[in-house]
Amino acid sequence: MFKGEQVQNKQVSSARHIVLSGKVQGVGFRPFIYRIATQHQLSGWVRNRVGLVEMHVQGRAEILEKFVTEIFSRAPQLAQPVLESETRVDAEAFETFRILQSLDQGDAHISVPADLFTCDDCMAELYSPSDRRYRYPFINCTQCGPRYTLIRGLPYDRANTTMAGFELCTQCRKEYEDPADRRFHAEPVACPVCGPQLEYRPLQDDAISGNEAALSAAIEALHDGRIIAVKGIGGYHLMCNAVNDDAVEKLRKTKPRPDKPLAVLFPAPSQDPFAVLGASAELSESDRKFLLQPARPILLVQMRDGSTLSDGIAPGLSEIGVMLPYSPLHHLLLNDFGGPLVATSANISGEPVLIDNGDVEKRLAHVAEAFLHHDRPIERPADDPVFRTIASKMRPIRLGRGFAPCELSLPFELEKPVLAVGAHMKNTITLAWDKRAIVSPHIGEMDSARSLAVFEQTIDDLQRLYNMNVEQIVCDAHPGYTTSRWANRQGLPVSNVFHHHAHASSAYHECNTEEPVLVFTWDGVGFGVDGALWGGEALLGVPGKWQRVASMRPFYLPGGDKAGREPWRSAAALCWETGHEYATSPEDNSLIFEAWQRRVNSPQSTAVGRLFDAAAALTGVCTMASFEGQGPMELEALCGKPGSHIELTLENTGNLLITNWGPLVPAMSDSTLSVSMRASLFHASLAHAMLQQARAIREEHGINVVSFSGGVFQNRVLTEHALALLSDEGFKVHLPELIPVNDAGISFGQVMEFLYQGKIN
Repeated sequence: MFKGEQVQNKQVSSARHIVLSGKVQGVGFRPFIYRIATQHQLSGWVRNRVGLVEMHVQGRAEILEKFVTEIFSRAPQLAQPVLESETRVDAEAFETFRILQSLDQGDAHISVPADLFTCDDCMAELYSPSDRRYRYPFINCTQCGPRYTLIRGLPYDRANTTMAGFELCTQCRKEYEDPADRRFHAEPVACPVCGPQLEYRPLQDDAISGNEAALSAAIEALHDGRIIAVKGIGGYHLMCNAVNDDAVEKLRKTKPRPDKPLAVLFPAPSQDPFAVLGASAELSESDRKFLLQPARPILLVQMRDGSTLSDGIAPGLSEIGVMLPYSPLHHLLLNDFGGPLVATSANISGEPVLIDNGDVEKRLAHVAEAFLHHDRPIERPADDPVFRTIASKMRPIRLGRGFAPCELSLPFELEKPVLAVGAHMKNTITLAWDKRAIVSPHIGEMDSARSLAVFEQTIDDLQRLYNMNVEQIVCDAHPGYTTSRWANRQGLPVSNVFHHHAHASSAYHECNTEEPVLVFTWDGVGFGVDGALWGGEALLGVPGKWQRVASMRPFYLPGGDKAGREPWRSAAALCWETGHEYATSPEDNSLIFEAWQRRVNSPQSTAVGRLFDAAAALTGVCTMASFEGQGPMELEALCGKPGSHIELTLENTGNLLITNWGPLVPAMSDSTLSVSMRASLFHASLAHAMLQQARAIREEHGINVVSFSGGVFQNRVLTEHALALLSDEGFKVHLPELIPVNDAGISFGQVMEFLYQGKIN
């Protein structure tokens, strides 16, 4: 029997056995049930099962009815209970209401809790000099702190987390075992006496141990312009002073990350959390509300004129990625430092974020000048989530800490557990069974041994956490993808899904319809049904049965994959296709042109993403890119208000509508027009081309529901303009809100495609 039990009214006229699923573990749900049961003088018990909360409750019938209602109406803010079953049972000889030990048996309906921010109650203690956890960097309770990144197994108990090695002191144990305390079974609970500690390790000098001493040394180094690798909840950040040009430039050179924008972490004083951020960014009320949610995501917002942030934060762009502190360590670091800090993922570019103390020192010694470690192990990485406001709603660019694992409901049941291994870029994986689909956090680009190792760890972790063994693998149809090659080595049945079919199926899920939908799938490149590199397609139908009804005029890409980082190649391709010269290539033009004419290493493509690259190069905005999408992002940033457009011809080939982008080539090369005018003209012309295709498809097929998927639709100017044009013409347009439109959504789309193929077959 736990402390805090109370004798209840012995009069019993009704008893229920209740089982709840959903988000009911790691959110203080059992003590919540205990409190309302004792308030209503009910007897019985509650316990965790594998992924479930189970209870036997008895008392007067009318009081019991009220109790069941309050389970949902008064549930903790972070809980999302789902009623699995409610059965009338015989009353038993209980005089109290108890919290029983967790049961690790029974049917699993597991919901893995996400990592959370530091709640207001813990923040008050953090800055209260009289509190025993005053300025303790690892303060937490049932309503806040790490979850997913420290769980080793379920049920979610301390012994199954990376906190198992920290023995609770007398005071912490008293809180942990008291059902009336807000730290009852807060599994990461700790204090300065018994919990994790900081250590500051400079490259050249001796380590400094102890929370205050280590923190002070790190802050001094940041003020001196040094780069520090700081261990957080889901991994390390590389941090430096965000207003110090020299520090930012040094970080860019050593990582190396010459152009890609850097996220910035701002102090959030309790009395005014936007006092510092508001001086550097234009924030709407919805922006403020979104940034304050428990996951504390990165949000792309407009930079304010007069900001003191270094110009090196987001060169060539008008937006910056901002976030507020989400761990007590971050709060202490930012508030003590007194200003914003760059907080970019500590990794080798494209790889998952680093989580191990030794690994980060070994792999990033060429970047970080010191390391702020702690000794609480991170079980698995979870990078920061990234969102952008498009059409008045925050759309995910990257799923991560606090948002993933992301659970989605499938429209009908799978016959067997399925693993979808996603794409090669921006990889996520999806585990699905019954009517459930679990999308992993961002893994990254599948070009390195570490990415593959984290990919495999994530697959193993999700199966173990959700007590599920996959029996079927779904992969991209591209035979050269790392994920596809891995899938075919596993000895399980493998189904191939074409890249853009997965894009369309992912978008279809959020349309909430059973009717056919027209999905524009515009991106860089993906393996098409005909073996070409698609990327400008309009697909009509439902998952498992997509019909390609429109596309872009195809062109041949000199150098193939190189075009993704060398926009001049796309510009050359479009010029040569339309009979124009292209004289600004950095390599021997005659040799490349000859290879292109002979179709040597020059695959055919319809990719709108490459059209954007070409426009960026032809306007002089970007001919060589240091990161994927640099040219299109910089071109978008130069757009003025949507104005005139070029009417692109639409040819009906009998079974496919083809938009001819040819007139855009001389327009983008016209130096009599400002770059801003050309950028706006390009975006508007493509938006009108989309409308033109949609009209023709509606006329022939009667379709009226439209959706977008593919990385091109991360572009706010194009997406909002196209959405407005289509809506004005009476189309019902759905833009995904739950899953990224880029390749991070491919794994979920693969599950949807496989699910519907099974239904159709």
